[in-house]
Amino acid sequence: MDRPDLMQLTDRFFEFTDQQLADLTAKEGIQHLGLYVSAPPNQQGPPLLLIRQWSANERSLPAADADPYLRLPHQSRRWYPLQDAGLILGALRADLDPQRSWNLSLDQRMRRSAAAISHALGRDLECLQLRQELSQQNDQLRTLVHQLRNPLAALRTYAQLLMRRLEADSSHRPLVEGMLSEQRQLGQYIDVLDDLGQQRLPQQETLGPTLLPPGPAEGEATMRSLLMPLLERAEATASLQGRPWEGPQEWPQWIDQPSQDGTIAEIVANLLENAFRYSPAGCSVGLCLLPDGLCVWDDGPPIPIEEREMIFERGARGSTGQDRAGTGLGLALARSLAERQGRNLSLCVEPTTIAPDLPAEGNAFILNWPAETTPGRAA
Repeated sequence: MDRPDLMQLTDRFFEFTDQQLADLTAKEGIQHLGLYVSAPPNQQGPPLLLIRQWSANERSLPAADADPYLRLPHQSRRWYPLQDAGLILGALRADLDPQRSWNLSLDQRMRRSAAAISHALGRDLECLQLRQELSQQNDQLRTLVHQLRNPLAALRTYAQLLMRRLEADSSHRPLVEGMLSEQRQLGQYIDVLDDLGQQRLPQQETLGPTLLPPGPAEGEATMRSLLMPLLERAEATASLQGRPWEGPQEWPQWIDQPSQDGTIAEIVANLLENAFRYSPAGCSVGLCLLPDGLCVWDDGPPIPIEEREMIFERGARGSTGQDRAGTGLGLALARSLAERQGRNLSLCVEPTTIAPDLPAEGNAFILNWPAETTPGRAA
């Protein structure tokens, strides 16, 4: 079992240990008490971490790796292991006043205190482990919900376009209306799942593993075949929103290379969804293919400078998008996917510096990769 972050041990645990041990320094002649926990196996440094101490004087115990006398036996010092369910969780250190001697009664009391603290520490670590696992599952749920919205939005877009093209008395209209009705029902279910994901435990710093569908086997797809459905969807969305759409004008060589996974397509889907959702009505949206990457751009007002990194954080949205529905996960997920494959996702507010035919001002999200990395392969 992975060891949870020891800095997150609860106040209730420390209050319990204080109740167990605080009076020993005053009544039993113990000069120092130190509560140590075992360091995680992959952490460099001392095997024991001092997390709590009590002293009968003003002197504080040094950290385990800074105490040269800690490993030396001493007749006034005793160690009591903190053990729960067969696991060594740490140790309780007791330094007796050198003018006094250990007796059976004090030793038994220390053993009882160590046993009680061991049990409390074991339960606290179990609770922390469970909370971290639930938090990761919550992250995965929200990521999955976000990923479901893109294809669902595509179905709605195509159904609405089809409805526009049907005659008022067409026998196919009830069928398309039924498709839209089912889409709205599915959207409500996804909203419920999203609400569950919003009921978060303490937030982790990084995104958990993403729940992406498996990619095609090698040789079954190229980058062109993975991106074309997204370009068609973007064109349909632009038509429905009444805004200009500009697809790629240049097709670099890497576009026809075999692809082993759909990660780039997932990143592009999130970037396009972000552009269509948050750029002002009527603004142009486009996708430009570059020799070493691609960019999704719009010619709306540039994102304020103080928000240009913040928008890549989980749950964050720019000031212009606060009144629009969204999870704030799209850009965070896109950057996370890019970084895991050794690629870079950044924002440029002068798209014309990327390609001369792009707008002079706007927002261009650039995905690029090292020259030696082929887009269809994980880095």
